[in-house]
Amino acid sequence: MTDSHPNTELLMKLDLQDLDASEALFSDDFIWHFFNPKLPDVQGDYVGFDGLKVFFKALAEKTEGSFNVQPVSVTPVGNELLVVHVRDMMTLEDTSVATDAVVVWRIVDGQITEAWDIPAVFTAPES
Repeated sequence: MTDSHPNTELLMKLDLQDLDASEALFSDDFIWHFFNPKLPDVQGDYVGFDGLKVFFKALAEKTEGSFNVQPVSVTPVGNELLVVHVRDMMTLEDTSVATDAVVVWRIVDGQITEAWDIPAVFTAPES
């Protein structure tokens, strides 16, 4: 496949270092789902763009600002979904942790409407 998918192009505009600059990419009813039983105080659903900012703020506090996402691959699935494999790097309780994760993004009418963040917590090193 040599042509770039429009949803991949849209997601490439997302700047996690400056979320406010990316607000127009999100629908008003956006929902971020985060599954991680090893971080029960962060796990859950975050509603709206402000909810997404709350999530990343909580994660930054939990990791003392060390949280970093390294993209590995992006796979468009039809016209609505993108599956992104990332490597999350962070320090938790003075231990460096690197965890694979998959984020499934739903994009409808040119806006991000929903995302599921699913880290590989059961095979990740103990923190």
